[in-house]
Amino acid sequence: MYIRFLKQVYFRLPTVLKLLVTIFVLMSFFGFLIHIVEPTQFPTIFDGIWWAFVTGATVGYGDYVPLTQTGRMIAILLILTGGGFLAFYITSLSAATVKREQEMESGKLAFKGSHHYIFIGWNERTRQLIDIVVKKHPSIRIVLIDRTLRHLTFQESPVHFIHGDATEDSTLIKANIAYASRVLISADITKNERQSDNYTILATIAVRGNHKEIPIVAEILSQRQIENALRAGANTIIRSNDFMSSLFFHELSNNRKATSFEDIIQILGQQQFLHTKLSTALENQTYKTVLAEMLKEEKLVLGYIREGKYFIHPTTNQILVKDDILISLTRW
Repeated sequence: MYIRFLKQVYFRLPTVLKLLVTIFVLMSFFGFLIHIVEPTQFPTIFDGIWWAFVTGATVGYGDYVPLTQTGRMIAILLILTGGGFLAFYITSLSAATVKREQEMESGKLAFKGSHHYIFIGWNERTRQLIDIVVKKHPSIRIVLIDRTLRHLTFQESPVHFIHGDATEDSTLIKANIAYASRVLISADITKNERQSDNYTILATIAVRGNHKEIPIVAEILSQRQIENALRAGANTIIRSNDFMSSLFFHELSNNRKATSFEDIIQILGQQQFLHTKLSTALENQTYKTVLAEMLKEEKLVLGYIREGKYFIHPTTNQILVKDDILISLTRW
């Protein structure tokens, strides 16, 4: 029964591990055998095993040498068997390493880590986003899921690539969705807006189904699909078309001294937006007073949110009340 169990365990091992176990057993056998035949020349079993490994690997240090005819016959058998096993093991190990690298680059290898970011969709936006995340938070690991990309090396982009459809559970499980910390779904601009948004919403549903609490950031191109994306489980909606339209309007304005696009890029690169509930001490105070108090905490207040409405750069004598949310900029 015990031998049968060992056989079952052995045959379930990967090829490389099976070879390693076989080599250890074989070398130990020859080491024990040479110790029995020539106990004076090989005083301990370990000395025999050491000689077996050195001989089988064709290193040949010469510190232990069989002197008898029987001992030399054992050495010949060892060279014919052990040497072949060691060479085959090294070849198999090399092949397994190359295969693993190829599987990783082609997106076939599952991710085993945790507390990672998952980016769905490969495009120039996600490529630049990866560069920013790696620069500002180098300890965060990133998993990229894409169904069109066939090959991605770690040298090209420092991510764990998974080739597959993010609307399928099997793909999300390979990305270890259950242990991820955030998900970003980028719109596929190669499709029309409706197709792109439909895929984003389906991917959101799949992610939410596999992880009930994970924050999901989804990029939606059509304003009509925003509510559907929120119903699907997205926490934050990126309305890229709305943002670009507003930016175009600013660039077309008559104020030629303004560089709206560059200003926004610099702000987003150096600062982060922060929403803070108005403290009790600042209730019923003027915007000017709140601005001065928040500057002491190195937070630049841009405005406030009241009952879902945004008030940016209000007058200095505007009174802020309970439940107002301050919009401020702070350093990363």
